[in-house]
Amino acid sequence: MLAEIRRRYVTEARRLDAETEAALIADPRRGAKSILDAIARRRAENRSEGQRLRKLLQFESALWAAGVLHVAGVDEAGMSPLAGPVSAAAVIFAPGSRIPGVDDSKKLDAGTRDKLAVEIKQRAVAWSVAFAEVEEIDRINIYWAGLLAMRRAVEGLRVAPQHILLDARRLKELTTPQQAIVKGDSKSLTIAAASILAKTARDALMCKLDAEHPGYGFSKHKGYPVREHVAALARLGASPVHRRSFAPVRSILGLPQLALWPDAKEVSEGACEISEPGSVSGS
Repeated sequence: MLAEIRRRYVTEARRLDAETEAALIADPRRGAKSILDAIARRRAENRSEGQRLRKLLQFESALWAAGVLHVAGVDEAGMSPLAGPVSAAAVIFAPGSRIPGVDDSKKLDAGTRDKLAVEIKQRAVAWSVAFAEVEEIDRINIYWAGLLAMRRAVEGLRVAPQHILLDARRLKELTTPQQAIVKGDSKSLTIAAASILAKTARDALMCKLDAEHPGYGFSKHKGYPVREHVAALARLGASPVHRRSFAPVRSILGLPQLALWPDAKEVSEGACEISEPGSVSGS
């Protein structure tokens, strides 16, 4: 009997009814106490997660309460790698939405990110993922390419946002009201959700590029400048998807150091003129 109770209320984490709980409390066996302790721990964890989610929704909740229903969180992934595009995602949730476990993608393991990405897409009012390609990164620099990918993600949403929350950035080309939040992927649920979609989409693409450009280990390190990647770069040379504006790649190719980038305003205006590839979106 205790084994069945453990399976239902500990392993499967079902809600414990009052009658069964009373029976467990009255049961003097050590196994009954162990079940009660496990359930108590889960309840404490759930309360803690509930408090974390309330705090993570502070910006969204304030906007929802003010009648701003379509709040988009936006974030990017892949600014530091030596290869592959930079990705960005935008997510809109219905007011009051909560998804336990959502956090800054950097704090989550790959399996958790993948599971949450599926739930985010299912629960979102709208979501969009977009990229800025390697050629664009090399042409306008990684900072502006990241902003370009973020703008594309916003413009790819099937529902127009009324307000945008971003991780310490602003998209000056968009007229939608915006709020730049320092460390936003740790302070906003929608930004955190966007960080997960951007990261998982880019990781999947890097696995595809690994098959197309074998030997570099893209599926393992996703293009980041880890020792294994730098060694492969020195051994094989640069592939077509390596960022030639990045110093380690230029060094391998024997290219000179880049001159200073053009004036920021000039580069930003140029970024607006780039032809836009298709983005992935859903609702």
